[in-house]
Order: sequence, then structure tokens, then C-alpha cells
Amino acid sequence: MTETITSRPVRTGTPDGTPALGGLGLFTVLLGAALPLVDFFIVNVALPTIGADLSAGEAVLELVVAGYGVAYSVLLVLGGRLGDLLGRRRLFLGGMAAFGLTSLACGLAPDAWSLVAARVAQGASAAAMLPQVLATIQATTTGPRRAKAMSLYGATAGLSMVAGQILGGVLVAADIAGTGWRSVFLVNVPVVLVGLFLAARAVPETRSARPEPVDLPGTFLLAASILTLLVPLTEGRAAGWPLWTWLSLAAFPFAAAAFYAVERRADRAGRTPLVPPSLFAIVSLRRGLLLIVPFSIGFSGFMFVIAVALQQGAGLGPVAAGLALAPLAVVFFLFSLAGPRLVARYGTRVVPVGAALQGVGLVLMTLAAWRSWPDLGLVELLPGAAVAGAGQALQLPVVLRLVLSEVPAERAGVGGGVMVTTQQSSLALGVATLGTLFLSLTPGMGMRDALVTTLLVQLAGVALTGLLSLRLPRTIA
Repeated sequence: MTETITSRPVRTGTPDGTPALGGLGLFTVLLGAALPLVDFFIVNVALPTIGADLSAGEAVLELVVAGYGVAYSVLLVLGGRLGDLLGRRRLFLGGMAAFGLTSLACGLAPDAWSLVAARVAQGASAAAMLPQVLATIQATTTGPRRAKAMSLYGATAGLSMVAGQILGGVLVAADIAGTGWRSVFLVNVPVVLVGLFLAARAVPETRSARPEPVDLPGTFLLAASILTLLVPLTEGRAAGWPLWTWLSLAAFPFAAAAFYAVERRADRAGRTPLVPPSLFAIVSLRRGLLLIVPFSIGFSGFMFVIAVALQQGAGLGPVAAGLALAPLAVVFFLFSLAGPRLVARYGTRVVPVGAALQGVGLVLMTLAAWRSWPDLGLVELLPGAAVAGAGQALQLPVVLRLVLSEVPAERAGVGGGVMVTTQQSSLALGVATLGTLFLSLTPGMGMRDALVTTLLVQLAGVALTGLLSLRLPRTIA
């Protein structure tokens, strides 16, 4: 065993008799996994209200979304490394507490720029908390318990992304105690207090037995790579594509190449870089990450575009816009529960089936938008959303479980950080690319045709996901 674990007993279940993650502990870390993903999507339906209340322009509103996503993406791998070094339970508790405080700051923000700053800090807090979830599961579970825990993690991730948008609409419309949009952030505070209480009692402390120091050059270059790509793509259209956006995009390949060179040199020298290139020798990890990219781009792009289209084009309120995706969330949850049994019987062959189902669902929603516009809502989207939810449930939980299935326990933090960074960067990239495409096409084509065109572009991404899924290992270790 390469992990050291110290805590009050939770459950004995690892090979050497050390404390394992019990049911309450698993619930707690999954709650911690849900919070950052819910908050990535919860603002989508609140943006019009935020803009009106704070007199914020489109570029600033995009920073409310992008500031969180970019800070989150940049610091995730570092958060995983710090958990290996300082203790994952400690980082989980600290990150969750900071997430609660920064959520409070978002909810009390007096102006738009204060909200942007608080969102950046909230993203950094999430980056400290989330990698500890996967690393703790990897370090404190084995065999069927780990398979179940990873399946639940995947289901939680997918459901959180849809539920966040639905919850955002409900909270904005409820206007609890006159808080309006602020409630989408303030709701985190009591949830965090409960999470901290449970985590202190039920989550065991784990850390790497041979922790490596923080890779400062790698951290800096990874941050430069992500920033030079995501910031101009997110802000470029609203800012009118000034010179700095093109210079930033031109710098991206050089920053990425420098990052890879530094990490490879450290790996060959026997040190543990921030993202060890040798980790990608694991076929299940490499191919799984490659599939996560188009899946996450399409998922987040769709959620952003449909929120804008339903509110600004179809004239729905925040509740109706959020609830239009309820069938997707319900079916996703139900199919996620069946996922482990299907994987046990059919292996990763369920993933291309899921891609095909998602493609069919997307086609149905595209036809609904074409035929019913502007009368587009829950009833019109229901068949397509339900089929797409089933397809997504057969992909995301399975692939997330596959990616980490063969990562050594001593690299649990690093592996988890790499996976969630890939996922989160792709989610931010989806909003930046598909969102920008939709908003750029709308003035010339009209919102219906812009929506249909964007959904067809996403359909091409689903086809790519299906093709990549054919190369996945047939079984999960």
C-alpha cells in the first residue's frame, strides 16, 4: 500500500485494514463534487437578471461565467498535488470552507466587477476541493466498492450540470426574501456548513506516502496555456476581437509546447511534474481523456445556448427555461443507476450506444426548434431531451470511471487533477466556442436558425465522441 491514512475509523475495507470510505463519507465527498459543477451552470439562467440589476454589459456578464471557469481550470491540477502533499481531507475541508465564503461574497456583491472578482475566487476554491474527491475515492476504496463509488461520481457530475441550470431558474424566480439572482450563490452557504460538519466526521485523511514538491514552472506554464486559449475565446466576440485576443491565441501553442517540454524533462529526470507525460502511457486514461474533450465541449455549449435561446428568443422565464431540461436530468439519473450493471455485462460497448442515443436526442431537439419556434419549451423538447439524457448517462459516468481505473494509488491526486482539468477546461471551451458561434450567428440569421446551426455543429461533436468511443478498452480494470 502506497498511501498513509490517518483518521478515526470509518469502515475497514482496504487490503491492509486501514480506514475506508463509508457511506456517509462517500455522500459527503460527492456533495463536494456536485457544488463546483452546479455553480458552473447555475448562473446561465440568472445572467439576464444579473445584467439588469447590476447594469452589466455583455462582456462583463461573460466574465462572470468565464472568471469562475478559467480560475477553476488553471488551478485544478495544483489542487490535486497539494492534496497529495498536505492531506486530501485537509484540502477538502479548506476548499469547501473557502467555497462557502466566496459564494457569500458573490451573493453580496455590490456591483458587477465585485461579482467577477468573487467568482474568480470561488473557482479557485473549487479547484482546491474537487481533486480531493477523486483522490480520496481512489485511496480508500478497492474492487467493487471503488467501481460503485466511481459510477456514482460520474452520475453526480452529469446530474449536477443539468440540475444547476434547473435550480438556477427556480431560485431566481422564487426571489427568496427579495434576494433575486443572489440566491443562486447564497444557497451554497448552508450546504457548505452541512458538508463541513459531515466531512469532519466521516472523511478519512489520506496523503501520498512519497509526496513531491509543487512543480512551480509547470504550474505557471499550464496556467499560461489555459489562459491564452480560454480568455480570448470567451471575451473576444463581446470585446470586438481586439488585438490582444489574437496575440493571446497566437501565444497559446508556444505556451503549450513549453509546458510539455518542461514536464517531459522533469519526468525523465525522475521527478514528478505537475502533469507527468508518463501518465499518458496508460491507455485507458489517454483514450478516456480524449473522449471527454468533445463530450464536455458539446454538453456545456448546449446548456449555455439553450438557456439563452429559451429566455431571449422563446420568451420563457427562468423557471420555464430551467425546467425545460428536467426530462434530461431525470432520465440521466435513472440510466446512471443502471450503468454499473450494464458495464459489468457489456463493458465499454455501452459508450458508443450512448453516443448514438445522444445523437438521436439532439436531432429530435433540433427538429423541435425548427418546427415549433418560438413556441419552444418543456413539451416540445421532452422527447429529444429524454433520449439525449439516456445517451449521456451511458457515456459520462463510464468514461470518468475508466480514466482513473488504472492510475496507481500514489498518483491518485495527480490523475484526478488531470481528469477534472480536462473536463473543466473543455466545459469552459464549450461555452466559449459554441456560445460564441450561436451569439455571432444570431444577428444575421435570427435566433431560430442560429440555434439549429449550433445544434448541428454539436451533432458533429457527438459523432466524433462516438467514433472515439470505439477505441476504448473493452473492459474496466
